[in-house]
Amino acid sequence: MKWGEIVRKYKIEWVLLEDVKVDKNFRIKGGKVLLHSTDKHEIYNRLLELRPKRFAVEFTGKIPDNLAVVLFLEGDQNL
Repeated sequence: MKWGEIVRKYKIEWVLLEDVKVDKNFRIKGGKVLLHSTDKHEIYNRLLELRPKRFAVEFTGKIPDNLAVVLFLEGDQNL
């Protein structure tokens, strides 16, 4: 599903995407929606159960200016 379609279908929700497609600037272009919720904790709890290989957790609404996003990779990610 394309990112624009995801944003329209899951307005102001957190989405867990698998098989994520990104552009050259690493912006999300699309992916397969595994889960969506207004509660980000539900997404992260299910993420631990599902453990998809190539994934992203994104918010479809406006990110507040005072919110910081941190990426953390653990283990051998073959980067």
